[in-house]
Amino acid sequence: MKQQIKIMLDLQDSMNRKVHAEWRSQNFQWYRAIWIECAELLDHYGWKWWKKQQPDIDQIALELVDIWHFGLSLLLLKNQSHEQIAELVVEHLSDAQAGGDFPQDLEAFTTQVLISKDFDVAGFAILMAGINMNFDQLYIGYVGKNVLNFFRQDNGYQDGSYHKQWGGKEDNEHLVEIVAKLDTSADSFKDDLYSEMQSTYNSYL
Repeated sequence: MKQQIKIMLDLQDSMNRKVHAEWRSQNFQWYRAIWIECAELLDHYGWKWWKKQQPDIDQIALELVDIWHFGLSLLLLKNQSHEQIAELVVEHLSDAQAGGDFPQDLEAFTTQVLISKDFDVAGFAILMAGINMNFDQLYIGYVGKNVLNFFRQDNGYQDGSYHKQWGGKEDNEHLVEIVAKLDTSADSFKDDLYSEMQSTYNSYL
């Protein structure tokens, strides 16, 4: 787990540098991005008492992965090594138990983020436990989204020349299919994934 967390930290730093080379000194409001994502997450869980709603667990998991991107960015701003950050994260993710009331757990997490303007790793771990999301699911979801973001940028997303649909399917569908064929526990997982994405994309050009 520790090695995979360090891989994710490296990936997040690389993505942030792609957005702005000096991202650490830009005072981006990462905490604000987190609480906005929390509101979207609650919509997927359901909170409207005047209509029937069922939690969409898959969408909630995707929102947690998005929050994780911003949380990693806040962790990277700390004056700590990746090794130290990974140890902290492992400690919190290893013991987490669901609180029993997911909306209240989400509100507690959001409140802590807003008060501290920092990432509440322990609170995030409780949310993962609340939907039975394990670390492997977080890792695969995060790496997949990160690689897809890089892939899009490298293939013309910014200038509009990239199209998300190729071969009759959207790129995120191709992503899911490719991930299913790879060894997600390999240290080379992110590189293997990017390579397979590029090869598949090229085959439709």
